[in-house]
Amino acid sequence: MALDMLAERHHAMVYRFVLSRTGDEERAADVTQDTFVKAFRGMASFRGESSFRTWLLAIATNELRAGFRKTERRVEVSLHRASDLPHPDDLPDTHAVRESEIQRIRTALAHLPEKQRLSVALRLFDGLSFREVGIATGSTEGSARVNFFHGIRRLREMLDEDGLH
Repeated sequence: MALDMLAERHHAMVYRFVLSRTGDEERAADVTQDTFVKAFRGMASFRGESSFRTWLLAIATNELRAGFRKTERRVEVSLHRASDLPHPDDLPDTHAVRESEIQRIRTALAHLPEKQRLSVALRLFDGLSFREVGIATGSTEGSARVNFFHGIRRLREMLDEDGLH
């Protein structure tokens, strides 16, 4: 069936996207399932103005927002845990420094306003174009660019401050 093929093709991508925003595997699985239910119910509304992938990510973003509003929780952005497995050539102190830097970035991302945080994460971690970021966040391409650049500028400021650890 065509819907099964679409779900199979895009499920892992949507799950990774949601997991990177929540840091919670169980919640990511629930939001991913809700995303596909909404997508299949609203398949007739998909007009092909964006890629199917971008459309799914927009639905997932809306599901995340709805969930955060319900629970009144802040979005926790989690970077892929690249430091979990140290490189064989790394010295222990190099691994510790890298882990510390990743934590500083996580903390800084969590302090960005929602649209900036989403724009930065979608662009850098998911490789979306500004047009796709705009669609996924429910804004224009121009707004996605502005949010991204303000987010990056603010991240740099926060990471340059001595007090953020």
